[in-house]
Amino acid sequence: MNDQRRQSAQISLALLIATTITLGMLVLAMVLITQSFRGLEVAKLSAARDTAQQLATAINDRLEAITRPQAIALRILADDPMQYSTDLDDRLERLPVYASILEENPLVTSIYSGFANGEFFLLRRLRDSDSHFFPDIPAGSRYLLRTITWLPPGIMAVELHFYDDTLQRLQRRPLRDYDYDPRSRNWFRLAMESGETILTPPYVFFSTPEVGLTLARRSMNGTIVNGIDVTVTDLSHKLAELRLTPGTQLAVVNDNNELIAYSNPDDLISNVTDPKALSNLTLLRDPTLSLIGHLSDKADVISFESLGQTYYGLSVGLNALSTDNLRIVIAIPADELLADAWASLALQTRIAVGIAVLLLMLGWFLGNQVGKPLENLTDRVGALSRFRFDTSVKVKSRIREASKLGAALDDMARTIRSFQNIALTLNRGKNLDELLKDVLAHIIHIVGERRGAIYLYARNAEQLNIAVNEGLDIANRIEHIARNTDDNDIIHQLRSEVPGHPIFAILRNRQKDLVGVLVIEMESGDQAHLNDDLIVFVDEIAGSAAVAIETRELIENQQALLDGIIRLVANAIDTKSPYTSGHCERVPKLAQMLVDAASASQEPAFQDFHMSEDEAYEFHLASWLHDCGKITSPEYVVDKSTKLETIYNRIHEIRTRFEVLHRDAEIRYLKDRINGVDSDEARSRRDQRQQELQQQFDEVARANIGGEFMSENHIAHIRVIGEQTWQRHFDDRLGLSRDELHLLDNIPATSLPAEEKLLDDKPQHLEHWGDRIPPVTRGDPRNKWGFDMDLPTYAYNRGEVYNLTIQRGTLTAEERFKINEHIVQTICMLDALPLPDRLANVPRLAGTHHERMDGKGYPCGLRAKDMGVPEKVMAVADIFEALTATDRPYKDGKTLTEALGIMVRMVAERHIDGDVFRLFVLSGVYQQYAETFLAPSQIDKVDEDALLEPLYQMSR
Repeated sequence: MNDQRRQSAQISLALLIATTITLGMLVLAMVLITQSFRGLEVAKLSAARDTAQQLATAINDRLEAITRPQAIALRILADDPMQYSTDLDDRLERLPVYASILEENPLVTSIYSGFANGEFFLLRRLRDSDSHFFPDIPAGSRYLLRTITWLPPGIMAVELHFYDDTLQRLQRRPLRDYDYDPRSRNWFRLAMESGETILTPPYVFFSTPEVGLTLARRSMNGTIVNGIDVTVTDLSHKLAELRLTPGTQLAVVNDNNELIAYSNPDDLISNVTDPKALSNLTLLRDPTLSLIGHLSDKADVISFESLGQTYYGLSVGLNALSTDNLRIVIAIPADELLADAWASLALQTRIAVGIAVLLLMLGWFLGNQVGKPLENLTDRVGALSRFRFDTSVKVKSRIREASKLGAALDDMARTIRSFQNIALTLNRGKNLDELLKDVLAHIIHIVGERRGAIYLYARNAEQLNIAVNEGLDIANRIEHIARNTDDNDIIHQLRSEVPGHPIFAILRNRQKDLVGVLVIEMESGDQAHLNDDLIVFVDEIAGSAAVAIETRELIENQQALLDGIIRLVANAIDTKSPYTSGHCERVPKLAQMLVDAASASQEPAFQDFHMSEDEAYEFHLASWLHDCGKITSPEYVVDKSTKLETIYNRIHEIRTRFEVLHRDAEIRYLKDRINGVDSDEARSRRDQRQQELQQQFDEVARANIGGEFMSENHIAHIRVIGEQTWQRHFDDRLGLSRDELHLLDNIPATSLPAEEKLLDDKPQHLEHWGDRIPPVTRGDPRNKWGFDMDLPTYAYNRGEVYNLTIQRGTLTAEERFKINEHIVQTICMLDALPLPDRLANVPRLAGTHHERMDGKGYPCGLRAKDMGVPEKVMAVADIFEALTATDRPYKDGKTLTEALGIMVRMVAERHIDGDVFRLFVLSGVYQQYAETFLAPSQIDKVDEDALLEPLYQMSR
């Protein structure tokens, strides 16, 4: 019992050394880290104060830039002929001068002149936001002129004049109930008294709720005061740009804490008690800045709490506007200001932990060096007892017995490991050539030899062909070996063909058919009398190799058959429609080029991307089968080239109806003649009606092409044309198929003659889903694939007006869904196959090439984060092939520049992945593909830098 207690109280020497060194290092590291953090905190606060001073300088410069050009303009206007004008016409002649000042100074909102008699002349540049303040602005208006003039006999006329950008008047209208006298305004009085350019404190403009300044100056003759309003709204945006951290709040305020600018302008709340007064710090949604509004520009940085968060606050004075005491109030979140300090603390902590780990490892190493080396030998022998024959048993020790025992056990383990390697090679080998090479190497190693070879039997040629040769000088082919030749006869013939002292093992499969011969050159031992045990051993190993060879041949043959069937399906899809000819063959080749480039790329987006052999084959199958669902897509939908096309182009039916109406007009003319109507009048009515029909049919026929976007007016006109009627005298239910009659089951027959619309959407034009509703909606219990598509109400809508009024293209929503459904069918068809686990992703890889990075694709609405590199590669390959294909009768193939330009826009719209597209361009895959599959006329010079520049700008 005492021995057990003493044993349990022992401690490892390696652990003791490692623990002592590590604890000492950790204590030292914690002391240094704490002192470093405190120093960083002080430095960050000092840097914040310095940065605030720089910020004040930047705001001062900005205010100076706002006021200086306007002061110069006012000095020029002081001697302008406007001071001598007596009526509105004279003043309108100076309108170009005022407009030029507005155009040259984007910060100027308006320029005006106030006259000593109370008249007023103000020109304002209109912006999109001004429609709220000036309703009913005429279209194309660039400037608004507001005038106040005295008309005899003593009537004050207030008018609004709207001008375009060429100063052509668009509208002139009176302004009612407008009470404004410039002489009562502060800027007028101050300028009249001063004689110099005066600058008002910031205030809210009279016409708009913008905050700005007014600069005013009296004219040379003292009869008018010219003024310029300058907005300081952009100061808020400047403050937002100058924030020290994302959470920093900044505001420019006066002595009364009234807001001139705020770094978060969207959070400003107007002064509800006086809309014309400046807002105040106390009115901000976030009360943080109001808590430090009392700080003077001489105060030091303070720490305070707001909304449960710690802030550092300070105030810095501004001297740009001498008319008002302005200052910047700044509140910086403590956690953001000290983020670098915390990051440094975290980094130092990680370094300390890393050093501690290294010291711990060093301690263990030193402890193990001075500990008992037999412990290692005991552990390794224990591994052998647990069938870990791949573990080296040798140990480096100064103890001779331990070293020798380790060497002996290591030799035994390597022998056993050789047998394991043979079994692994036979069971896991995939490539037949590599399998044979590895089997031969292991067998030669086991028997202690260095040279050997394997022949494989060619049944059709009845000969043995060399498959693997390790150092033997033998023939590559041995002929005249019949299938049913006895083993002894084969060995006898081989001895006459193969020199030296070889041992032969005949390889036969499970059906005892000849598959090959194993040859090993015996260079050691008694070459004349081979050991029987060795011969039996080689025969047994050769038998296993024969079975493995047979299995690999069967697998390779099955894979070749599968590849052939896949290509057969792909070629059938391409052959089915001229619109997709060659698509299923080119996309896999382009996709393979691009995925190979991704595997080889060292770009950050692809440096972790690698594909195993199984994943590569999985991608290969998926790329060939990506459009297999098009087998189910009706050709007349896929190939629909006009709006009325189904199995045929129904425009011919419509033309016949127009012919009927055309003939009706002729008949009406003849009846009028018979009834005594004037010949010229009847002929005129007929010709007019027939000309009208010609024009209407021309419009219907052009609408049927679908080459241009249809406006609402155009659609309405088509509907008006369709409301015309004609007489049907024949039963429309005769000669119909059973399916066509089924559509008329609930529709009563009309008596003849029946009045029919020229263009109509009839109930029988609607084909219901019935029990064939595809499982594509999110809530469908049959939808186990995660499809998320909008399902149209009807399977098809063949209404004539409905089809003719398609605004863009020739496909209805139902037909567009039918085409898009091919990807659903692709996934369902492939998912129904009994695919092995290594090919389980084939349905997903084949069915995601119509997904988009923004989640607006189909069939599942996946986003970029839901897709891997192979799925994104499939999308790029599918689109580029479609853009450049020249074998589609409805379009010409794009050039490289055109196709890549379109795809750049698709990247910007998050249709395809930007990283994959950049790889596609920079790796030269597009050029490699073009040289193989594109016409010479399509291969133009692509400026890759200019092409990708918009994408680089987006990522900045």
